[in-house]
Amino acid sequence: MVERTADDLGQWESEGGAPAQAEVHAGHTQPAAAGSQALTGTVNQIDWAEQIRERVSRDFDRVANAMKSVAVKQAARERSDTEALIAILEEKRTEVMSNRQAGYFIHGWQEPGDQVRHMLVKDPRYSEIRARQASRKDATAKPKRPT
Repeated sequence: MVERTADDLGQWESEGGAPAQAEVHAGHTQPAAAGSQALTGTVNQIDWAEQIRERVSRDFDRVANAMKSVAVKQAARERSDTEALIAILEEKRTEVMSNRQAGYFIHGWQEPGDQVRHMLVKDPRYSEIRARQASRKDATAKPKRPT
């Protein structure tokens, strides 16, 4: 895997990008195909962004697989909540991976870290699910007797 530096980013920014509604492949500019998932940008931008995009996809897979491994061990109600979280995660994946701008991946996802998990946690539906879980936990907790 090729490591990119700030100099690479500076070079990318000075290249100016591809014309709107065009894709650049092997140095040729072609009209964008309807529904195409190809990235737009210069050849170098696309190459760089594809590498980043692959890492982002693996990060989504990692988070989803962790959640799925938890779900199989849960009771039905908790598993349902976890499956809802997985559905939100997959929605976020679709949103991110459908972006066709190479610059989106270069600027926003170069160092994904915990970015996928943070996207999920920031979703308002995540908070609703967690609040519902906490409410159920409080309702089933037995009051402690003084000793």
